[in-house]
This record gives sequence, C-alpha cells and structure tokens, in this order.
Amino acid sequence: MWKLGNYEIKGKVVLAPMAGFTSEGYRKYLNTFGVDVCVTEMVSDMGLIYGNQETKNYVTYSKDKALTGVQLFGHDPECLAKAALKALEINPDIEFFDVNMGCPVPKVVKTGAGSALLDYPETIKQIVIKIKEATGLPVTAKIRLGYNTVNVFETIKVLEEAGVAAIGIHARLRKDFYYGTPNLEILRDLQSKMKVPLIISGNIYTLDDAINALDITGATAVMVARGGIGNPFLITQIKTYFETGERLMNPSFDEQVEYCLALARSMIEEKGEKKALSIYRSIAPKFFLGYPNAKALRTKLATSLYTYQSLIDIIEEYKNELSQL
Repeated sequence: MWKLGNYEIKGKVVLAPMAGFTSEGYRKYLNTFGVDVCVTEMVSDMGLIYGNQETKNYVTYSKDKALTGVQLFGHDPECLAKAALKALEINPDIEFFDVNMGCPVPKVVKTGAGSALLDYPETIKQIVIKIKEATGLPVTAKIRLGYNTVNVFETIKVLEEAGVAAIGIHARLRKDFYYGTPNLEILRDLQSKMKVPLIISGNIYTLDDAINALDITGATAVMVARGGIGNPFLITQIKTYFETGERLMNPSFDEQVEYCLALARSMIEEKGEKKALSIYRSIAPKFFLGYPNAKALRTKLATSLYTYQSLIDIIEEYKNELSQL
C-alpha cells in the first residue's frame, strides 16, 4: 500500500501517459488488466486556456476504478495553474495533476516545456506550488535523468521542497530520447533516499524488466508505457507477481486475438470506427510480434485496417495460413 496525496493505492502498476495512445477508451481497457493509476496523454496548458475543443476532450472522462490524473505540459507556472483550474471546471472528477517534465520531442522542448524544464529548477518548483495552490489536488511530476547532463538528484530535491506527491523517472537523458538501455544503476536504492513515492519508467517490456527495475531502484511502483501496447497482459503479470509471487504464463495466441479485438471495440465505442481504426493501425500489429510468419499479418494490419470486420478477416486469414503449416 502506498499513498498519492490522500489516495491509498494497493498495487504497483501505473499506466504511462502516451501521446496518441492513452485516451479514455485505452485507459478503461487497460484498467481491466489491473492498472492501479492512470495518467492521460499530455494536455496543452494553452489549449485549455483558450478553450480548444480537442484539448478539452482529453480531460473529459468519467471516473474509473483506477486513480486517474491529467498530465499537463507547458513552461509557465501561472499558465499551468490556470490550465489546471480550467481542466477542473470541465471535469471535477480529476483526482490529481501530473506535469510533463520529461518529453524529449523537439516540438515540445522548443517551447520550453517537457524535458527543457529540467535545466530550470526554480521554474519546476513554482509549477508544482502554483498548481497545488490553485487546485488543492496532489501534483506529480514525470522527469528524466536530466537534459544533456545528469541532474536528477537536484531535481528531486526541488520537487520535494515544492510538495510534489510522487515522482516518475524515465531513466534516460533527454538527448537519449528512447534509444539504448535506461541507466537504472545511477538510481540504485533511490527510493530509500526520497521522501515521496518513486515511479520508475523505461523499457518495461516484460515481468523481469519490472522486477529488475524495482529491485535496483527500490521504487514504489513501475510505469508501463510502450511495453503494454499489444501486450496488455503484462500489467496482470506484474500486478500478480508483486501481490502473490506467482509468475503467470504469457497469453496464448487465441488470447492475444481476443485482447486485440476487445481493445479495438473499446476504441471504436469511444472514437467511432473510422477514427479509431486509423489509430489502431499502429497498435494492432504489436499484438502479433514473435509469431511465425506473422510479418505479412502485421503489414496488413498496419496498412489495410479500415473496419472492425477487416480486423477480424485479416486475423482469420493468418490463422488459416498458420493451420496449414
């Protein structure tokens, strides 16, 4: 059991905020596998302030069983606080705010947001203080080891002084983007030196990845991001292991098919068939990594997916081919 503000959380799995992925439909679906905390995809402070409809849609969701917060990005403490208030006006069910201080993407960084904030400790401090004062809700932060050089320990100190409720750390520098192996060793036993929960992130693709990350850092929880795309059962494996010690087997092919179809249905219900499946072309192929002669299947899913029926037909065609091998 751990706490995020006054909220008590039983498990160790946090669903990462991923732009273009963690919509309400995606989050609700992943919740069925045992996610304990969810964060929305990042939401522009200025989009909320100026009332952009698409931005408002990101924070319009119904309360779910997993604790759910909104991730904001921006660079000005006053604007971020104002945006947080706007978000609460739209959706009073928001339970906490997370601030993106780790995104490495150039279009975000060049505005002074995301990982660009890591070189400005006083701004980081004021962002947390202002959002807390404005909303009265817990504020968390997602950071990296640093921008070009490691300054993560200084950043943690500043965030804790500001009253942050938890800190998620992606164990890479900004310049590393998502390449190479996360540097967990530099964070060894970090949780024991922190005042707030540590949520560790970066390359969590298997149960053993999660175990290793928590063993090295002592983190309170693990954040599942790209590793859960196409492999939602990973969340159940992690949750079960840390609750019971049991290692669940990987899902069968038929189970993967059902998971794939169920997520498609959830996203279609949320967005409509055309829009949902245009997004799903980048998700569906990931359900079938590692299967024999599945390259053609993944290619068709990435290029020829226009209706829910076409999703079924493409998978059935592959299953027929597989049975003839």
